Amino acid sequence: MYWVKINDELTNKILEYCKVSSFSISYDLQKKIICGINPILPYELKFRHSVHTLFSTEDLNLRHQDFQNHVIISIKSGIAAVAFYENFQLMDHKVFRAYMVRKKQGKSQIKYLKTKGKSRAGSRVRLQETLDFFESINERLQSYFEDKRVDLIAFGCSPTLFPYFFQGKKIPPFEKNDPRIFKIPVHIPSATFENLEKAYRSISQTKVWVDENNKEFINSFIKFPENPDTGNQGEDW
Repeated sequence: MYWVKINDELTNKILEYCKVSSFSISYDLQKKIICGINPILPYELKFRHSVHTLFSTEDLNLRHQDFQNHVIISIKSGIAAVAFYENFQLMDHKVFRAYMVRKKQGKSQIKYLKTKGKSRAGSRVRLQETLDFFESINERLQSYFEDKRVDLIAFGCSPTLFPYFFQGKKIPPFEKNDPRIFKIPVHIPSATFENLEKAYRSISQTKVWVDENNKEFINSFIKFPENPDTGNQGEDW
């Protein structure tokens, strides 16, 4: 299985065919995934559309959104990056670092506290840096939300770090169940600004999943590259 980038015009053309060919179309708003199944044909179509587009469940079409402001957030142990895109153009970004990892064990202080105390001086330093780390992130995010309208929050954060992000002294400017949150489906190995930009470029593209069952059908609409990307490419579908 591999994915192929596809433009909105072609996506709409395929969806139009599905509409008149007895396909059952479902849509996952949180993941931005359009799924088409035909009970007669032995294949399934699956698209993940760009964050720059809006999918209409009424006429089964993608429409480009004229003006959108996006915030993208990636948080790992000891490093985080945030960025603000106004009308899809990068306006601000910031990388945060903290001394959160115990060097010998390679374990973050948050995980260490689950099994041990925090009496040692190094542990107390790491814990305070952890708290300061999340406060600094949320201060920056507050500035984005105070000054501009935010339409989408692309968010990537380990579940271990969730409580520290949402329940610190300085909380983020949105709730954990905010409908604007879009979980970043791309693996980000380290929360650097370069990796954040790559992730944003990826979620700015519409893609279609291709496997041996649906390849022949999709090939009638798309010319496949000679050496297509294989595997899931670190994406969570």
